[in-house]
Amino acid sequence: MAEINSTDKIKTIAFYLPQFHCIPENDAAWGKGFTEWTNVKKARPQFHDHYQPKVPLNKNYYNLLDKETQEWQSELAQRNGVYGFCYYHYWFKDGKKLLEKPAENMLKNKDITIPFCFCWANENWTRNWDGGNREIIVEQDYGDINDWEKHFLYLLPFFQDERYITYNGSPILIVYKPELINDFKEMADYLKKRCRDYGFNGCEIMVQFPQYRFSPSFDDDTFDHYICFEPLFTSYELQLLRERTSSMVSLRRKLRRLLGDKLSDTLVKLLPENRKFRKYSYDEYWNCILSRSYDSEKYIAGAFVDWDNTARNKKGILFTGASPEKFENYYRQLTEKIKAGRQPQLIFINAWNEWGEGAYLEPDEKNGYGYLEAVKRCMNDE
Repeated sequence: MAEINSTDKIKTIAFYLPQFHCIPENDAAWGKGFTEWTNVKKARPQFHDHYQPKVPLNKNYYNLLDKETQEWQSELAQRNGVYGFCYYHYWFKDGKKLLEKPAENMLKNKDITIPFCFCWANENWTRNWDGGNREIIVEQDYGDINDWEKHFLYLLPFFQDERYITYNGSPILIVYKPELINDFKEMADYLKKRCRDYGFNGCEIMVQFPQYRFSPSFDDDTFDHYICFEPLFTSYELQLLRERTSSMVSLRRKLRRLLGDKLSDTLVKLLPENRKFRKYSYDEYWNCILSRSYDSEKYIAGAFVDWDNTARNKKGILFTGASPEKFENYYRQLTEKIKAGRQPQLIFINAWNEWGEGAYLEPDEKNGYGYLEAVKRCMNDE
């Protein structure tokens, strides 16, 4: 097993998107030949100096069904300080799978040596990426113990692979949105039991999506760790702050209706702008990440390379000010903070190859290997 324990040096795990090959469901929903590259290639700048479309280095619009591509990714990541990949895992109602081939091919190909784990993306598969409607393409349903057993038996060969990442003797399974699962605690307990049946210490259940951290419907015993998935974790924290001041915003709007042009410029500036897309400061978000206390053993730190999902949605979100140099500085500060804390010595990066969201470590035409080399230097200092 690719075993991690609480006394290890810090390890970097990058989230990994498998949507770089065609599947019938995407062909039907988005048009024949659709992959993540479809959105990436058609992106256009939204303002002066906006880097769109993102172009992989040497225009390497790869197909993840090519084994050479996965071998290249494995070698490249490990050479640059990335310990492992966290594959998004798509398992739906009645055991239907999507985008499973890259992971299944990897399992059979021992030339792909990078350690790995899974993050179960447990939502409905919908048409919401392009800002359109939420038409369900593939329905999600969590079933009962028979369905949980079927899911466990599919995961078992991966858990038993020598490359699968375990934490203190338990395979790591991340769940994207556990609050969608009514019987989540019972399901988690069942998976832990079945892992013990096969000689593991249990199943290390981690939570990815930040909303779960603030949900009153679960307590800390429901899960083992939660990941500060960035930049969404910080966004959700800031959203809570905005909600606490919503009564003030409502008051300002009422004043504007009453006063019209007499409303002071100061009050106008306090109102939100009406943009096609939303811009945020890379530096401000990273300062929030670095100012977090990380005082709980439940925390696992998160980092993000950059974020710009206007390739998927022109009314999306993007950050300004990112660069490999800034990322290296912030990432080094984060590793120092984690070393001094009580939480697991892990950092989950968003992401290895989220090209449609502008969050990728893979080399591109603008920055070359800059972000990967930044990780390498930070990990070499460990």
